[in-house]
Amino acid sequence: MAATATQSLGSLPTGLGVCVTAPDMFYLPELVTGGLVWILVASTRVEPPNPLGWVMFVSLFCFSTTLLWMILFIAGCHHSSSSWAAADFVYHAVATLFYLSAAVSLAYITFLMKLASFRIYKIDIAAVVFAFTATLLYFIHAILSSLRWKHF
Repeated sequence: MAATATQSLGSLPTGLGVCVTAPDMFYLPELVTGGLVWILVASTRVEPPNPLGWVMFVSLFCFSTTLLWMILFIAGCHHSSSSWAAADFVYHAVATLFYLSAAVSLAYITFLMKLASFRIYKIDIAAVVFAFTATLLYFIHAILSSLRWKHF
């Protein structure tokens, strides 16, 4: 495992190497937690629409962009260049900021709506947990991507 982590600092993986090298092994957990935020928020009433609309935008944007980014890496479209390593870092840093703002908004709205239906409140709590988990995963991925970019 140490050889895999060292290898990932100097090059960008292709194929199934995306699933076993750091930071790229975070793509699947990011997709799962982001998808769960999207599904959980969509399954409740969207009240108030403005902050929860932002949460839906962030979860859909990050889900689709991460899926596209992972497919590009698996297909080998990046040709191991420094600009791809920089773009990987920038995307994950932006996704971290987006998810942090969405998770805080969702937590605040959930706190305000705690007197609503208990079933909806439990779903919103789960969405908040997954939103902060997605934020953490994107943050770790951004840090590891910055280290890879630095070593390129």
